[in-house]
Amino acid sequence: MKLLFLLPPVSAGSPPCSLFLVKGPCRIRGKAGAAGPRGTRVARWRAQSRTTTTQADNVSAPAAAKAVPAVFQTTHIEDDTEIIKWPGKPQDLDDYQMIPEADGTDLQPLIDQVRAMLRSMNDGEISISAYDTAWVALVPKLDGGAPQFPATVRWIVDNQLPDGSWGDSALFSAYDRMINTLACVVALTKWSLEPEKCKTGLSFLHENMWRLAEEEQESMPIGFEIAFPSLIQIARNLGIDFPYDHPALQSIYSNREIKLKRIPKDMMHRVPTSILHSLEGMPDLDWAKLLNLQSSDGSFLFSPSATAYALMQTGDKKCFEYIDRIVKKFNGGAPNVYPVDLFEHIWVVDRLERLGISRYFQREIKQCMDYVNRHWTEEGICWARNSNLKDVDDTAMAFRLLRLHGYNVSPSVFKNFEKDGEFFCFVGQSTQAITGMYNLNRASQIGFQGEDILHRARIFSYEFLRQREAQGMLHDKWIIAKDLAGEVQYTLDFPWYANLPRVEARTYLDQYGGKDDVWIGKTLYRMPLVNNDVYLKLARTDFNNCQVLHQLECHGLQIWCNENRLETFGVTPQEVLRAYFLAASCIFEPSRAVERLAWARTSLLANAISTHIHTILSDKKRVECFVHCLYEENDQSCTYYVIYKIDRISRTQMVDSGLLIPILVMLFLRGPFGNLLTYWHKKHSQFMKGKGSYAVS
Repeated sequence: MKLLFLLPPVSAGSPPCSLFLVKGPCRIRGKAGAAGPRGTRVARWRAQSRTTTTQADNVSAPAAAKAVPAVFQTTHIEDDTEIIKWPGKPQDLDDYQMIPEADGTDLQPLIDQVRAMLRSMNDGEISISAYDTAWVALVPKLDGGAPQFPATVRWIVDNQLPDGSWGDSALFSAYDRMINTLACVVALTKWSLEPEKCKTGLSFLHENMWRLAEEEQESMPIGFEIAFPSLIQIARNLGIDFPYDHPALQSIYSNREIKLKRIPKDMMHRVPTSILHSLEGMPDLDWAKLLNLQSSDGSFLFSPSATAYALMQTGDKKCFEYIDRIVKKFNGGAPNVYPVDLFEHIWVVDRLERLGISRYFQREIKQCMDYVNRHWTEEGICWARNSNLKDVDDTAMAFRLLRLHGYNVSPSVFKNFEKDGEFFCFVGQSTQAITGMYNLNRASQIGFQGEDILHRARIFSYEFLRQREAQGMLHDKWIIAKDLAGEVQYTLDFPWYANLPRVEARTYLDQYGGKDDVWIGKTLYRMPLVNNDVYLKLARTDFNNCQVLHQLECHGLQIWCNENRLETFGVTPQEVLRAYFLAASCIFEPSRAVERLAWARTSLLANAISTHIHTILSDKKRVECFVHCLYEENDQSCTYYVIYKIDRISRTQMVDSGLLIPILVMLFLRGPFGNLLTYWHKKHSQFMKGKGSYAVS
C-alpha cells in the first residue's frame, strides 16, 4: 500500500515551486474509468514557469545542484476536490508556524455538520422497522374496534415500496422483505384497510418466497425462525392467501420446533435472557413471571414488537407508556430496538477515531465517554442504559475506549462472559457472533501485565477469528459491512501495540462503508450517527489535506539532509523516507509539524552517526579525541572534526564501553544540529508547565 506520494524534485536553476490544486477523480474511492493507481488521493504539484532563474526557496546551491532520487518523485494524480494550498517549506524548526487544523473551505462546513450531529445524540438515532411498526399497529383499543395507535397504520400505508413490499429500500434481503411485508399485510388485513396494498404485498410474497431458501444463514434476522412462523399462524387465522406449504418454509418450520425445544422455559421466566427480545413469537408464556423481568422503561429488552405483544396479552400500563413514547417520537413508526444510547455513543467514538478525524471533536468525544462511564457497571453494559441483560460486544467496545481515554475500568468484567474456558456474548446464545469476538479481541489488547482474564480472552478470540478466517466465514449475524473481513484481518495482523494510527486510518477509509453499512436486528436497520457519508467525506478530505503537507515536509527533509551532507555518512533516500513515514504515521496532525520533524531529524542524525561509526573503524585514541572534542568552544568546527576524523571504532566497541549514547547526546547538544534538541527541550518544558504548546507562536 502506498501511503506517501512525495514532492517532485527541485533541480539547480529551476524556477521557484508554486503549488496549484488540480481537480479530477478521487483516488481514495476512484470513479469508474479513472486512470491512475488505486490508493491515496494527492494533489498535483506544478512548477510555474517564471522569467527569473533564482534558486528555489530554502534550497542551498549544493543541495539544489543534486537531483532528488527517484524514490522522492511523485505520480501526478488528479483530484476532484480542492485541497489546501500549504505555504512554502520553512528552513528551520523555528520557522514553523501553527497550522490550523481546519484551514480550508472544504473542511470547516463538514466539521460543523459532524459536530452538530454529535451534539444531537440522546437515546440514539435509528431507522424505523416496518415489522415492529406492524406489531404496534396490531394493538387494539380496549373496545377492540380500532387500532390503539392509528399513526402506525398510517405509517404502514405511506411506506410501501414500489414492488409491493415493505423493508429496507436500498438493500434487498429476502429475510427482511418477507417478515416486514407479511407483518404489514397482517396489520392492514386485521383492520380491513387498504385491500389493494394488501394484494400487492401478497403478490410480492408469492413471487419471492423461493428466495428464502437461497439466503445465507448468517444474514438471518434475530429470532426469525420463531417470529416468522408466528406471523404465518396469525395470517392463517385471518384467512390471508399465503403460500403456507411452500417448500422454502419447511426448513423454517423445522428449525422453529428445534429452537423452541432448546429454550429453557424455566430459566427465561426467572432471569433476563435475550429471549425477552423476541417474546412476540413465543407460545405458552407465564406473563405474571415475565413482568418481573420488564425493563425500567416499561419495555421487554427494549423491543417495541415484544412490548406490543406483552401489552396485548397483559394490558400493562408501563408497556403502554413505552409504546406511546416510541410512536410519538418516530411519527407513527417504531424501530426494531430502542433506546440504543450506549451503542451509539461508543460506536460513534470508535468510528471517528479509526477514520483519523477524532481530533476535531475532542469535547464531544469527552462528553460521550463521560456518558458511557456513568452507565458502566461491573457486570458490563448492553446497547441501552439500565439494562438487566449485558453483552460482551458493547462491554468490550466500551472497556477498550474507556481505558484508552483514561477511565478506571476493571477487566474482571469479562469474567461475566466466560464459562468453561470459553467466552460468549449472551447467556444461552446459539451461535457465536464475529463482531462480538472481534471487539473482545480488540479490548484484550489493552491489557496490563497480570490481567489474566484479558490474556485468556485474547487467546480465545484470536483462535476463533483465525479459524473462521481460514474457513472463509468472516460474515457476521449483526452487521452487513463493506469489509468486515478486512477489519478483522487487520486487527489480528496489527494489534494495538503494533498499530500505526495513520496506516489504520488509511486502511479503514477503504473498509468503512458509510451509509451503506447495515445492521441486522429483527429486521435490517441503520444507525445514521454511526454510519454515514459525512464522516467518510470529512475523513477523505482531511487525509488528503494532511497528505499534501506530508509530501512537502518529506521533500524538505531530503533537502535538509542534502544541505547537511548526511549522505556522506550513509543516509540514503530510502532511510529519509522511512524516518519520515514512521514519524508521520504516528504524529500526522498539521499542527504537530515540529514534533513530527524533530522525530524524523533526530532519527536520521542518530542513524548517520551510528552508521558512520560502524563503518569507519578507529582506535581508543581516536575515541578519546572524539569525546574531548565535544567540549571545544567552536561547536561547528569541532563536530565536523569529530565526524571526519574518527574512523576506527566498531558499534560493538562503542556499546561495550558505554560511550555510544553519551557521545550521541553530547554531539546533538553541542553540534550544528544542537538547536533541534535544545528547541524541543525548551518547548517540552513549557508544555509540561502549562505555559505553552508545542507549536511555535
